[in-house]
Amino acid sequence: MTMKRQLFPMIFLLAGTAALLAAAQDVPGLFVTFDRCLACHNGLTTAGGEDISFGIDWRSSMMANSARDPYWQAAVRREVMLRPEAAAVIENECSACHMPMPRFTANAVGRKGEVFSHLPLILAQSPVGLLTADGVSCSMCHQIQKDNFGKKESFTAGFVVDKTTPFPDRHVYGPFKVDKGHQSLMNSASLFIPMESAHVQESELCATCHTLFTHALGDKGEVIGEFPEQVPYLEWKHSSFRNTKSCQSCHMPVIEGEAAVSSVMGVKREAVSRHVFRGGNFFMPRVFNRHRGELAVKALPQELDATSSRTVSHLQSSAARISFEAVEIRDGRLEAQVSIQNMAGHKLPSAYPSRRAWIHFQVTDGSGRTVFESGRPLSDGSISGNDNDSDMDKFEPHYERISSADEVQIYEPILGDPDGRVTTVLLTASQYLKDNRVLPNGFDKATADGDIAVRGGAAEDKDFVGGSDKILYSVALDSADGPLKVRAALWYQPIGHRWAQNLSQERAEETDRFIRYYNEMASASALLITETERAISR
Repeated sequence: MTMKRQLFPMIFLLAGTAALLAAAQDVPGLFVTFDRCLACHNGLTTAGGEDISFGIDWRSSMMANSARDPYWQAAVRREVMLRPEAAAVIENECSACHMPMPRFTANAVGRKGEVFSHLPLILAQSPVGLLTADGVSCSMCHQIQKDNFGKKESFTAGFVVDKTTPFPDRHVYGPFKVDKGHQSLMNSASLFIPMESAHVQESELCATCHTLFTHALGDKGEVIGEFPEQVPYLEWKHSSFRNTKSCQSCHMPVIEGEAAVSSVMGVKREAVSRHVFRGGNFFMPRVFNRHRGELAVKALPQELDATSSRTVSHLQSSAARISFEAVEIRDGRLEAQVSIQNMAGHKLPSAYPSRRAWIHFQVTDGSGRTVFESGRPLSDGSISGNDNDSDMDKFEPHYERISSADEVQIYEPILGDPDGRVTTVLLTASQYLKDNRVLPNGFDKATADGDIAVRGGAAEDKDFVGGSDKILYSVALDSADGPLKVRAALWYQPIGHRWAQNLSQERAEETDRFIRYYNEMASASALLITETERAISR
């Protein structure tokens, strides 16, 4: 174990003891900060010596950094500026999953959750401020009970947490049985009593926040509709993965062999889950690292690098595959049928609607000259030929056949307001004008309900089915010399160019800051997930 890993828990326990005790005495006292748990749940290794410390893995994740996410802060600021009369309602709704502990505490005593009163996090020293800076942490997730699991009332942060039992008699839940001695030890350190319950390994736990319905607001701030902003759990439930893999099995992969879950009197356990919370956002950990001082980042640079690298590796190995079904030359045209296979247990991409994937298709001749190209990624984060990147009121339709360079196959959600106009304002969105994100295996688009339905041209595309999509590229070769090289690549971007640039419509510290961050790093905002290449003689 390195000196850094040995000292970190002790330093934070000593520095934060007074604040933590104050937090434990809040009315109601519901949560404590992460350093209460780090003392015992860091310094963990596998039999082969791999570090699996829960706290180290967690603190560089998007879960730990949900409250300091500058893109989220900018998006909330924009929503509030557009409808200032609904500011309190908006902040309460938007803090539900990004600042869940102070929001839940406020709601428990009849107040609304707030966002900007807790910022900037660099000044967070009060008990509530420290809980805010924790984002989604140990005493949040491990206190959730299964009372309403899988029901709609559990979604959009409708999780159940005990509001009445005082410290030190509150329960936290884990997948393993804990004997009396270890219960006493953990209670003295954390103020909680650990209890065995398998529900923490059920997808329905994750669904409480990762199934999110927003409320579309009218011109006067009144609610005019409900919108499925992100519903990966419902997508998963409509796929074949519901019978084979849980959310945790991919996002919290199990360690092979035995490992201790505590560094203090730890007992070896089988099937210990890593607390890496790997997802699809490789970009934001890089932003956190570059602007760590301004964003009050606690994770160390190497930890954020590891999180970003781990995410990239997961995406490139487990997200999707691209292949050629057929490539041939006929009547002076090259025709290539490209197939995309979704390997994930939900739509690709899923979750927050700023995410998109697209095909970069290219044909070069024997001298290396480009004969045809569609979907080239540009250094500013945009896609060549994409209507939505060049004009916020337009978007690319779903294609079954592409024969022009200004046609691009982009797998994405396009949000619309009640009048059918394109929007990236979440609380204006009331419908999907397009949703052709690649479906997971076993997903039947004919029986999918409205919350997860395919929208736009993909709904009528017979080759757009559960698990895959096929698209035909037809290219006029003219005088191109052979041999020809045909390349197809699938790219992915957590925050599309238009979603970032639209923030400039409302000028504020948070929106200006994130656009500055994005523009500085736009060339690294997209990732090549998978590619294939074929040579063909003319």
